[in-house]
Amino acid sequence: MAQSLSFNTPPAPKAIVVGGSLGGLLAAVCLRAAGWDVQVFERSPQALDSRGGGLVLQPPVEAALEFAGIHAGSDFGVPSRDRTFVSRNGSVRRMYMPQTQIAWNGLYQRLRQAVDPATLHAGETFVSFREEGSGAGRHVIVRFASGREERGDLLVAADGPLSAVRSQVLPGAAPRYAGYAAWRGVLPERALTEGAHDLLQGTFAFQDGRGHQFLTYAIPGEDGSVRIGERRQNWVWYRPVAQGAMLDAVLRDRQGQQHTHSLPPGAMRDAEVRTLQHDARDLLAPHLASLVTATPEPFLQLIQDYEAPRMVFGRVVLIGDAAFVARPHTGAGAGKAAANALALAEALRTGGNANRIDVGLAEFEAGQLPADRQLVRWGITLGRRIMGGAVAQLA
Repeated sequence: MAQSLSFNTPPAPKAIVVGGSLGGLLAAVCLRAAGWDVQVFERSPQALDSRGGGLVLQPPVEAALEFAGIHAGSDFGVPSRDRTFVSRNGSVRRMYMPQTQIAWNGLYQRLRQAVDPATLHAGETFVSFREEGSGAGRHVIVRFASGREERGDLLVAADGPLSAVRSQVLPGAAPRYAGYAAWRGVLPERALTEGAHDLLQGTFAFQDGRGHQFLTYAIPGEDGSVRIGERRQNWVWYRPVAQGAMLDAVLRDRQGQQHTHSLPPGAMRDAEVRTLQHDARDLLAPHLASLVTATPEPFLQLIQDYEAPRMVFGRVVLIGDAAFVARPHTGAGAGKAAANALALAEALRTGGNANRIDVGLAEFEAGQLPADRQLVRWGITLGRRIMGGAVAQLA
């Protein structure tokens, strides 16, 4: 009688992802598709789906979703046909440039639904990591403020521009303020005036001024609807803010708390909201100004730049804004995170071999480091074109 043979399947390699926003979730779904066991740790105890506004849908996001087996659906985004350039007096110039805009929370919800809830750990704040072993026995141990320790083959830092993981591998490294900020808002499409609705239908609109730029486009509604009248209008206004007392005042919320790089919806002080609305009436075309004045809870993010000298540190890898902070003019915030996540998963597809993990990480860094560095520098070039001499005068 022939003797039967049994083969023991090695366990899947394990990745510990710190950060449960878009970058972390993209890494999770892509690495899972590549055969990894992935555990995601997010410091916020609650879901993040109330954050953010609109995003331009970039090919890397579509590619990462396809790789992960996530069907976005026909209602994922709102298409626009033209780019419209509006002057202060309301005159309009159009250019055919079709693209699709999505909602931050729509992408977040799709990714979160694709992650096994048992592998997503909320309310866990990263404290430190250490590496132990060598060769096939090499692993990383991550410690959290709760006292929990997690052991894995890889630590993925996807914890944003103020990355706590990065602070351990690159002490003192931090994004640099670019001299201006983005005021943002989202309002229901039904809140638009008739004139604004007619002007903005099917278009991605801009107004360029001396030292400022305003842009606006439609995104899906809070419930994901892309029907006309049920969508939302997203707007962004780039304006310079001098570092020091003026910037501190802008970043102080209605409770008196000082923020470092952004204010969420509802946090902006009434005096700052009134100033924003006054400036909109003074500087923007009437139909565009009406978007600002109709938004009850505008929010704010500083424009910053950062380039990491490396992305891989042993069994620790920085991705997304933890590695590179590119200005939003590139339209590639989520696209950059998606490209990193997809490239990492493809490089580690054969990660069952512990020695192959290190080779894959080297391949990942060799491909992504120059591309992301170029993206950051392209964003700086675009920012200088948009803001002109306004930022230089404030420096």
